[in-house]
Amino acid sequence: MTKIILRGRCVVPGVSEGEALVTGQQISGWGGIDSRTGTIVETRHELRDISFAGKVLVFPGAKGSSGWSNAFHLTRTFGVAPAAMLFNEMTTKVALGAVVTRAPCMTDFDHNPLDVIETGDWVRVDADQGVVEITKRLPSQA
Repeated sequence: MTKIILRGRCVVPGVSEGEALVTGQQISGWGGIDSRTGTIVETRHELRDISFAGKVLVFPGAKGSSGWSNAFHLTRTFGVAPAAMLFNEMTTKVALGAVVTRAPCMTDFDHNPLDVIETGDWVRVDADQGVVEITKRLPSQA
């Protein structure tokens, strides 16, 4: 198995792993996700109707209002938060959302995670050490 290592900065400490869910689009919290199910509901989002519950969410950053943090806090309350979050653009919205979600979170990577990680890859996030370990998914059998 091929493993790829990324290094970045810890936003929220902890260690977690899971299947990656990757989007090149920013995520809106309030009005963009269903906090009860961890599902993206934003009308024109490429991940509409897909749940991030228990997955390593890889995305550029947050968009929308300050309700972002509350929407993601509720995902933790309902038990449907991401296992970890990796994002490129640090804003107060995503920083507060990461803290209240309490999932390991990282940013400021040595390589863009959106260029390296694909949906379905297995990702281990060790935010304490600033290391992301990616195991590429096997190509599907045709």
